[in-house]
Amino acid sequence: MASNVLDHMRIYTKKGDDGTTGLFYGGRVSKADGGPEAYGTVDEAVSALGMARAVTPDEAMAHEILRVQRELFVVAAELATAPGSRGKLVDGVSRTTAAMVETLEAAIDRVVDEVGMPTEFVVPGGDPAAAALDVARTVVRRAERRAVAYAADGGLDDTEVVRYLNRLADYLYMLARAAEQEWTPSRAKEK
Repeated sequence: MASNVLDHMRIYTKKGDDGTTGLFYGGRVSKADGGPEAYGTVDEAVSALGMARAVTPDEAMAHEILRVQRELFVVAAELATAPGSRGKLVDGVSRTTAAMVETLEAAIDRVVDEVGMPTEFVVPGGDPAAAALDVARTVVRRAERRAVAYAADGGLDDTEVVRYLNRLADYLYMLARAAEQEWTPSRAKEK
C-alpha cells in the first residue's frame, strides 16, 4: 500500500515552543505581540460565529454568518502579515477593503429595516442563536480593541481592519435581534 504524505504530517511543528509564531509571508514574532493578539482574537470570533451558525435554525442567517466568517479570514490574514510585507496582500482575499465595510453597512441597514432598532437595553439570551451571536459580537469588539492597540503601536496603517471590525460588531448586534424574531431577509431586500 502506498504511503500517503498526510500519514506523516503532524499538527505540531514545535516551532512555537519558544513563544514565537510565524507570520503570513514570513517572519516570526512573539505570540504576545499586538498582531497575534489581534488575529488570535479574530480567530476566536470566527469560532464563536461557528457556534451561532450551528445553532441557528434559519438557513439564510446561517449562510450570512458563514459569509462573515470567511471575511474574518481576510481580516486575520492582514493582521498576520508583517507591515513590510503588506504590499503583497490582495484586496478582499488577504486585505480588508472599504467595499467589505460598505457591504456590512448595507446589511445592517437591511436588518434594521426588517426588525427595527431595539427601544430598550437588550439582555442576551432570548434565543440560542441570538445568544451565540451576542457572544460573537463581544469577541469581535475585543478584536477591534486589539487591532486599535496594534495600530497605536505602529503595526497597522492605511487599513480598513478597525472600521470593518467596528461595523461587524454592529451587524452581529442586529443579527442577534433578528434571530430573536422571524428574520426574512427577502422582505428586507424588497423595501
